Amino acid sequence: MSKQTFIKGALILIVAGMISRLLGFVNRMVMARLLGEEGVGIYMLTVPALLLMITLSQVGIPVAVSKLVSEAVAINDRKRIKKILYSSFTITVSLSIVLTIFFALFIPVIAERLLLDERTLLPMLVMSPIIIIIAISSVLRGYFQGLQNMKPQAFAQVIEQVIRIVLVVIMIKLLLPFGLAYAAAGAMGSAVLGELASLAYIFYCFKRSQKRRQLTVSRYPFRSLKNTYVNIFQIALPTAGSRMIGSITYFFEPILVSQSLFIAGYTVSQSTSLYGQLTGFVMPLLLLPTFITHSLSVALIPSVSESNALKHHRTVHFRITQALRLSFVSGGLATILFMLLSASLLQLIYGTNNGAEFLKFMAPFFILLYFQAPLQAALQALNYAKHAMINSLIGAMVKLSVLWLLATNPNFGIDGVILSVVVGILVVTLLHFAALYRLIRFKLPVSLIIRMGFLLTLLYIVGNWIITNHSFTSDFQLILVVSVSLGIMYLIGLLIMKLVTIEEWRQLFQRNSK
Repeated sequence: MSKQTFIKGALILIVAGMISRLLGFVNRMVMARLLGEEGVGIYMLTVPALLLMITLSQVGIPVAVSKLVSEAVAINDRKRIKKILYSSFTITVSLSIVLTIFFALFIPVIAERLLLDERTLLPMLVMSPIIIIIAISSVLRGYFQGLQNMKPQAFAQVIEQVIRIVLVVIMIKLLLPFGLAYAAAGAMGSAVLGELASLAYIFYCFKRSQKRRQLTVSRYPFRSLKNTYVNIFQIALPTAGSRMIGSITYFFEPILVSQSLFIAGYTVSQSTSLYGQLTGFVMPLLLLPTFITHSLSVALIPSVSESNALKHHRTVHFRITQALRLSFVSGGLATILFMLLSASLLQLIYGTNNGAEFLKFMAPFFILLYFQAPLQAALQALNYAKHAMINSLIGAMVKLSVLWLLATNPNFGIDGVILSVVVGILVVTLLHFAALYRLIRFKLPVSLIIRMGFLLTLLYIVGNWIITNHSFTSDFQLILVVSVSLGIMYLIGLLIMKLVTIEEWRQLFQRNSK
């Protein structure tokens, strides 16, 4: 079973994530053009409920599996790996079955009384089986992460998106004549089948791995698994806390948006359309670079854990700084392009420029969001997951409070929702930085911050000059010229300012260790 270095393992996930995000954008473009803003709004109103159920069914176990399997592999303890897998499957499958039943029973209440849109009922019913599918898949992904083999997870991501894109057009077109609710349910059905295909592939890889490693997962009496359950929950529960807070916040967000905008004087149709613009059009663009930061975070946890166990504190600081630097690299250019080309990008991708002002305003603040995943991963790797959870809780409370206070005011309305998102990002990221400084005296070098700021400012000035002093015949031509010009300038700037080092490039071509 192949094993990758920190950089190479992250690169495999980054490439797969990039392909998945690009395919995901194709999927969203299709949905936007076939469903329209209101149809996308119906679909997006149901997604937070799904993510909450998935988070509850996993309870942070994938991270625990990854860490515990990695430790067992290091000492070649196959029996321990079997116990970890059996215990993890038992927990996630049991929880997911209970939650699926619970979710199905309460769907009418969620749709009619909380989301205030009964059209969300059918999409939520269709998506309920995905809870069990993702719960099983997450354990298998954690297993391969523990082996430091990112390839099965990477290929599974791409397969899921390909199947989803193939089916979404067929299902929406078949069901659209019956109404937007049925069409949104069709779109959700394509997501369920995509996840099922992804699970089938990663399970196939798991069976091959079992044969190669002579690993057969069998039943064990509870008494012999007691310590394994304890070890799993010691890691899983604090990790799950942060994710659960985020999922609960995301679940209540559309409910608060619907209620607050109604109080502010918006109709149900207006609030659904505006929420569709924000979450269906703008947020996917802003979150595009996060597939890189997520990949870095997955690879960061075992690397920092190992260095910390060996008391290599300088290496710990170096790894965190490296992950943050590469996170900036992943999102810096995108941030400037979003600010300069907001209307053109939305028009080209979705066929409408609605939400352009949202995108332009929010883009510079999302640089801090790109730092958030590596910071949280560092806290988890250093056994400070509790601090990450508390920071997430504070950020969630502040975000929802700001949302309710501002969005209910007719002078703010949807702008209050946007401000709440920005405030939430600022609070959580700054608290993560403060926690790492307090706990291990970690801080970003001032010279690095100055170089980052200078490069972004230079890109914005040059890009604005290109747009102001040249005429373009189409949005595509404008985006192409500005993106290529700033992209070349960005790559040169990264090398000159040493935001990407030659050694990091060399690591990409090192042979895998066995």
